[in-house]
Amino acid sequence: MKELGRLALREEGTLWNAYYAMLDTMENAVFLGSIQLRFVADVERKQIFMTLMTEAVADLIEEVAGERPDWNLPQPAPEHEREP
Repeated sequence: MKELGRLALREEGTLWNAYYAMLDTMENAVFLGSIQLRFVADVERKQIFMTLMTEAVADLIEEVAGERPDWNLPQPAPEHEREP
């Protein structure tokens, strides 16, 4: 199965936001959810949120492609999206 998109997690203000985005751009990304950064300072809660968002993206991909993705996570953001 080829890659159709990705789960993109972004710190934005006091929130950690999750998006479904194409591989090389955040343009037209689909907002999935967010959580206050202070709540994901705890490693276990951070992993729970990431798992929830990963499953949400898997649901979207399965609806479109008819097949659930096999994740290779985490992967760094594309170079042009990283903060300096």
